[in-house]
Amino acid sequence: MARPIVVSLNGVPSSFEFEKLDRSKLYGSRKRQVLGPDGLPCQRAELVAEGDVLVRSGMTAQGYFDEKGYWYETKELKGIGVDDQPVEKVESTLGVEQALEGPISATEALDLAVDVVYALEPTEVAPELLQSLQGGDIYRFSFSYRGGWQASTALLVSNDEGLFALVGHKREPIWCSLNEAPPPAVEEESDELDFEMF
Repeated sequence: MARPIVVSLNGVPSSFEFEKLDRSKLYGSRKRQVLGPDGLPCQRAELVAEGDVLVRSGMTAQGYFDEKGYWYETKELKGIGVDDQPVEKVESTLGVEQALEGPISATEALDLAVDVVYALEPTEVAPELLQSLQGGDIYRFSFSYRGGWQASTALLVSNDEGLFALVGHKREPIWCSLNEAPPPAVEEESDELDFEMF
């Protein structure tokens, strides 16, 4: 079992077990299985551009090939920021107390591009925090599941269904004046419903 999410408000800690909330848990799911001539399930793989390396699922998490064909394990990689300076690695925040910021405004919360939603199960919650959340307050804290080069922003929220952590990154608006053409739209992966599931 994963370590808990631990936060603190005014120095008083609260701890939550958590579970990722996704569409399959809400709506159920169907999976199309491709079978080979022998009737066994096929596994997905891709050839690199040069056509000499077959990449199977999960292999890119172990490391990377450079343009000369040299293999680098993930643990050898170094983080470089946009200013070409080294970036310090961020450790996992699970099990480590994170100070809550807020309450923040709903407008600030709407600036978060949410990547993951976790349903929280309280194991030990400060009464002051629980009362504040149930009153509609929203709190912000740093979150990193596995660790990496950058921590995400998480929002602690509550509704009639329970407590949730919304994890993502702040979206910066791109402003333009009336005399300028807007920047080209960036196509993002859609998470719309698949109507084949009905």
